[in-house]
Amino acid sequence: MSKKIITPVEEFRDLLPDEYKELVNDGPYNEAKTVDDLGSFKEITEAHPHCAGCGVALGIRLGLASLPKPQDTIVIGTPGCSFFALSQSALNYSCTAFGNQNSVASGLKRMLKLRFPQTHKDVVVMVGDGGVADIGLDYTLHSWFRGENITTVMLDNEVYGNTGGQESGMTVKGKVLNMAPTGKKFSKIPVFEMAKTSGCVYAVKVTVANARKLGTALRRAVLIAREVGPTYVQIYTPCPTNLKFPPNQTIAVAKDAEKTHYAYEEYITDEASAYLSGLGEVKEKS
Repeated sequence: MSKKIITPVEEFRDLLPDEYKELVNDGPYNEAKTVDDLGSFKEITEAHPHCAGCGVALGIRLGLASLPKPQDTIVIGTPGCSFFALSQSALNYSCTAFGNQNSVASGLKRMLKLRFPQTHKDVVVMVGDGGVADIGLDYTLHSWFRGENITTVMLDNEVYGNTGGQESGMTVKGKVLNMAPTGKKFSKIPVFEMAKTSGCVYAVKVTVANARKLGTALRRAVLIAREVGPTYVQIYTPCPTNLKFPPNQTIAVAKDAEKTHYAYEEYITDEASAYLSGLGEVKEKS
């Protein structure tokens, strides 16, 4: 994994869209970036097909801007809303069959450890709530049980957004959606709590309204996963199209959620905390 594999050969350079050339020339490579640097580099094409005000697109931008070593990172995704942005980012990306993303990530990480024993190659699963909490829950949990050195990121928009608005396991109980006209009948699946009891050594629940905490959580999750064990970041990424709010209210909706069911939470084991301290990462107050 390096910039070399996305650099076009001279014979085809003129045929590529200008935005792709900008990704190659101004992508987040070989320099430490944070969410504070957004706007100073190119992390995704501007012509992605997400809806206006999409929380998933914002979550992806903030997350990708926070990776400690993007040129040595591969992101594993699935079909769904997250795919639209991830496939147009400046990173190595693999789209798997829906649900088996953590199995693919586990195999890739093991292979990369063998192939590049002297270099950290980060494997980050970044998918929606349907991929983690519903269709891929068993594979996700088993990757945590096995202690795989990967980071799992859930982009939780609380709905199946690109298929018309079906409820997911992460939809809030009672929520009425296009294809849940009488409201959801059971509570959100407690994936964050399951992460803590299933082997994750670091887990954070955060919203897109808290950009710096999101960025810090993503960075630390990737760093810890390299040596200590599996990590999990659950990001609330509200969907204006299916949750029926104006596109310019995404941040406001996320802030409101922080007062109810999406307050910031962080879990870290003693071993992971000691590892971060050894890297010079100081734990922030919640």
